[in-house]
Amino acid sequence: MSTTFMSAPSLMLTSESVTEGHPDKVCDQISDAVLDAMLQQDPSSRVACEAAVNTGFVLIFGEITTRAYVDLQAVVRRTVREIGYNQSDIGFDWETCGVISSLKEQSSDIAQGVNRSLEARQAAFEVEALDLEGAGDQGMMIGFACSETDEYMPLTTVLAHRLVRRLADLRKTGELTYLRPDGKSQVTVEYAYGVPKRIEAVVVSTQHNPEVSEETIRRDMEQLVIRHVCPAELMQDTKIYVNPTGRFVSGGPASDAGLTGRKIIVDSYGGIARHGGGAFSGKDPSKVDRSAAYAARHLAKNVVAAGLAERLEVQVSYAIGVAHPTSIAIETFGTANIPEADIERLVHEHFDLRPAAIIQRFDLRRPIYRQVAAYGHFGRSDLDLPWERLDVVDALRAGAGLPAVRLQPFTA
Repeated sequence: MSTTFMSAPSLMLTSESVTEGHPDKVCDQISDAVLDAMLQQDPSSRVACEAAVNTGFVLIFGEITTRAYVDLQAVVRRTVREIGYNQSDIGFDWETCGVISSLKEQSSDIAQGVNRSLEARQAAFEVEALDLEGAGDQGMMIGFACSETDEYMPLTTVLAHRLVRRLADLRKTGELTYLRPDGKSQVTVEYAYGVPKRIEAVVVSTQHNPEVSEETIRRDMEQLVIRHVCPAELMQDTKIYVNPTGRFVSGGPASDAGLTGRKIIVDSYGGIARHGGGAFSGKDPSKVDRSAAYAARHLAKNVVAAGLAERLEVQVSYAIGVAHPTSIAIETFGTANIPEADIERLVHEHFDLRPAAIIQRFDLRRPIYRQVAAYGHFGRSDLDLPWERLDVVDALRAGAGLPAVRLQPFTA
């Protein structure tokens, strides 16, 4: 996406989301539940935990170095139960599924670069404490924010997440007893000159029990989910698709295999911004795939909230074992309200993107990750996430020579 987004008279953009019962999301939540359990006992744990699910079994595998002792069977089964797979007739049951573990220690070659960065190893004298820890891998991470919603997120992404969360709420409260854990949503919005104009299409697919009729599902999904979530003023000639195949009884791990890290676009910006390719779940904060992506979101959100630009994407890149980023690139898509050179200067002045600095700033060695393993890692007004705080806005505005502003509380 480029500056043409702001100049296009009509442009269709689409984002999707999935419920916590989607097979890939089951795996993300298991991976982050294991990570949280390790960090609860040993905040210095190095964790790269993957999960895979299929009919009747869960496999957890990866590299973990920790002083913690965790009952992995109990963690996995508790997570599956909380998601809602608690009946054998659904095809996947927390009590009877097999749990297989294949975990080993982190590579010593990787550990030496994370434990002591290249800067520290090459320095003739003692270096600053925050320079001691190197990045856990190479790669590029993306941060994004825009002013079109209160969450500073794309409208397509916000609506897609709200739809599947509404599905989960109706299931868990018992208001719709025929709902089962698996489900998906998709929202297409027509933009005019960068501003949401109308919702072109909404897709909701939900797993259900075999007794309920298609007519009942369609009526409930349209009235209790879609029109409950989507703003009425944007529902103009909107195409609505509910369970387009006509039937969604078989779902979850019994229907499709799942794997950690296969919903990275759902986790981030719904395809509206670019993505560096690295997944979040199951990784401790020494892995910049996670921590630097959070820091990049914090940077972008604060710059947009400060009014320096209406839309901002930042790319940060790292070399494994090196503390300082290898590059920081800013794109405002033609929406900057001050010179882009000034935005770049303020970014370098106010955001420390070294891994140890990110971990310290956000206090990331805590068990806070399972809660973001479904329904997105960004724009979460229901959670107090440190990377979502608008705590640099005043400093950015002061640095740009602008008066302070009073920000409204960010709540659901």
